[in-house]
Amino acid sequence: MKLFGRKEKATGEILAGGENAIANKEVEGLSQGQIVRRRFFRHRAAVVALITFASIVLFVMTALDTKIGPFRIPGWWKYSPSDVEIPDLRVGCPGDVTGCPTLSLKPGPNFGLGDHPFGQDDIGRDYFMLVMNGARRSLMIMFVIGAVSGFIGVVVGSISGFYGKKVDAVLMRLVDFLQTVPTIILAAVIGKAAGRVGPLFLALFLGLLGWTGLARLVRAQFLSLREMEFVDAARVAGASNLRITFKHILPNAVGQIIVVVTLIMAGAILTETALSYLGFGVVDPDVSLGLLISRYETSFTTRPWLFWWPGFFIIAIALCVNFIGDGLRDAFDPRQRRRITKKDRLQAKLQIKAGE
Repeated sequence: MKLFGRKEKATGEILAGGENAIANKEVEGLSQGQIVRRRFFRHRAAVVALITFASIVLFVMTALDTKIGPFRIPGWWKYSPSDVEIPDLRVGCPGDVTGCPTLSLKPGPNFGLGDHPFGQDDIGRDYFMLVMNGARRSLMIMFVIGAVSGFIGVVVGSISGFYGKKVDAVLMRLVDFLQTVPTIILAAVIGKAAGRVGPLFLALFLGLLGWTGLARLVRAQFLSLREMEFVDAARVAGASNLRITFKHILPNAVGQIIVVVTLIMAGAILTETALSYLGFGVVDPDVSLGLLISRYETSFTTRPWLFWWPGFFIIAIALCVNFIGDGLRDAFDPRQRRRITKKDRLQAKLQIKAGE
């Protein structure tokens, strides 16, 4: 029993040493960016989510015509939101309903997208076109909220953490006040007014609500980093406070910032969906995924495809962004180590046998 225990202990020690040796050898001579990239691409769920999210964005953005200033980039789908002529409703669907989807994945003569892969709405408009247009709006709102919240959170958090004292006290009391206000109620009040102006203004105003958590994180990072030796060396070298903040301290906190921003973006599309569903977000004649669900909620029992497709894109986008955020969190975490494989265990046992 004692010999068996000693062998197990020796195996554990060799595995631990081998794990550290493997980790150190893998990052030897690599920059921080290369180490993060290598760790991220080892996270299989994050890589699959990144590929899926990029495919969704490419699919949505290229499907319909895109107007950039005086230029117009044609999409690959034959219907457009600017079309005046509305197609006739498709008849002959199961259950004596109209406008059923033509998408078919079964091998045969009907295999493919068809004329209306996602079906048609009440008046005959192509629902694939409406979902793609709504997904565009929702993605735009998500990215704008992430950018605005990220910018405000980084600026407020860095100023609060770097200067401290009275500046820190005032800014943190502002953060405390905003966090005590129910977000959904404040977002509904802002969304009711901004949604009628347009989705872009709605995203800009909603971005003013989601930065408080990021500001606290950045503040905590600055409070710990500003006492480091490299900051003192920068001060001695004559660097200004602005240069120290954005050149020396902020790059060391960028990992945590990126992770939190991805989580903000995942929550942003769900917030927009909830507000639009309740009538406090995007309103007609604009369209978003949440508005489509709200508009056709009464059709769930008779024509459920009008409810399924917007819900599918909302869930897919939110899950992908969350998985990407998890992968980035693990990639930026210096405590993450390579998982011991069966091959590593076999090598450890061979080393023990060779030493006996």
